Amino acid sequence: MSGRQPAGPRADLRERWDGKRVTVAGLGVSGIPAARALRDLGAVVTVVNDGDDERARAQAAELADAGVTVRLGDGATLPEGTELVVTTPGWQPDKPLFLAAAEAGVPIWGDVELAWQLRGPDAAPWLAVTGTNGKTTTVRMLAAILRAAGLRTEAVGNIGVSLLDAVLPDENGEEKYDVLAVELSSYQLHWAPSLRAHSAAVLNIAPDHLDWHGSMEAYTADKGRIYEGNTVACVYNVADKATEDLVRQADVEEGCRAIGFTLGTPGPSQLGVVEGLLVDRAFVENRSAQAQELAEISDVDPPAPHNIANALAAAALARAYGVAPAAVRDGLRAFRPDPHRIEHIADIEGVSYVDDSKATNTHATEASLAAYDPIVWIAGGLAKGASFDELVERSAKRLRGVVLIGRDRALIAEALARHAPEVPVVDLEQTDTGAMSAAVRAAARLAETGDTVLLAPACASMDMFVNYNKRGEAFAEAVRALAAEHA
Repeated sequence: MSGRQPAGPRADLRERWDGKRVTVAGLGVSGIPAARALRDLGAVVTVVNDGDDERARAQAAELADAGVTVRLGDGATLPEGTELVVTTPGWQPDKPLFLAAAEAGVPIWGDVELAWQLRGPDAAPWLAVTGTNGKTTTVRMLAAILRAAGLRTEAVGNIGVSLLDAVLPDENGEEKYDVLAVELSSYQLHWAPSLRAHSAAVLNIAPDHLDWHGSMEAYTADKGRIYEGNTVACVYNVADKATEDLVRQADVEEGCRAIGFTLGTPGPSQLGVVEGLLVDRAFVENRSAQAQELAEISDVDPPAPHNIANALAAAALARAYGVAPAAVRDGLRAFRPDPHRIEHIADIEGVSYVDDSKATNTHATEASLAAYDPIVWIAGGLAKGASFDELVERSAKRLRGVVLIGRDRALIAEALARHAPEVPVVDLEQTDTGAMSAAVRAAARLAETGDTVLLAPACASMDMFVNYNKRGEAFAEAVRALAAEHA
């Protein structure tokens, strides 16, 4: 396997942090662990938080018991004497707190940067993944492959185990992992200036979170930060030129290679698909003439095109780390996708019902629609400023019918009228708890034997549901109720 990455001596950590005045911006899943870790190292920690609700007050009380000062209801003012700000990912760069820090010359780190700075001398290398869609699935696939190779690993970052927990040693002072599969969002990458991964992948680039980043250019640039300083491989999507452009622009270590993945026949230094097989023409002795079989398409669950692309990206990172072909196959076979990601719920009267509630933007939804034909599509929710014309135009031929739900459903209806006027549309105004049941029943009436009823909303869920998980659960519950009636 490839060697470990350099890090500062652990003995210096407490000396470095003892008495340092650090402000943590925001409570929550990353703010609280950051505050605790810094306090344990001797830092003087103040947490600032915009909210002042019951949950925040309970969290503040717990942190106060650990010696952390918490200031609720005021996340705008920089505490006096602050030497470093550590922010949770969701706080936008134009927050007054950050503007004040910049004016005072105070550095701003994200939770990822903090974890990177706290790594030990025997730190596990990071195999990092970003992209608009597919990050979580790819990172979980990668972790499954690494485990199949007998490595101590975990899926971390914007997913699963906290990065801080992963990089800090166990009670015996030993490193917990051999290598980490790290999911990184554009938010996290924005605040991670010194991150240098062993190898990294950008899966795809499509408009998303532009309100946070300010522009598509800024969003893309933050995604591209993942390639900076890579030592072995920069993995890109052959079908998405923007990802290759980011590799070309990156400042990497001497000898780092550009590795592409494609759903077609791979060229040299690429992974791809040949006659139902996932093959490697990048990490073989004679890549100009040879290809190494890694797995069969049937080893990927589910074998939808965009999920095969995820598997190829995961395989590329694993191969960059030195993992054997058999471990790629075994890891993919062991992998089980998370709920609400092209999850098959049931077959009823010859019609398949699939939950892809995680498809919260047009890019993810287009990939989901491309996996089935014909489709009765359930869509709608919060559009987040998206346009649906390209999505509908590209997918129109696959649509048997459409059922629209949610606040911004009219935007999708207008795109359907322009680009698929012949497709029947059911527009549901209902927004109560029975809305999803009504949508599933409307879809069932439109569907014919051999069709797929697909929940791929292309929108966020918060107009009707707490999150995309609850939306997917409501869909599955409605489908199972319908199945029981036909049993």
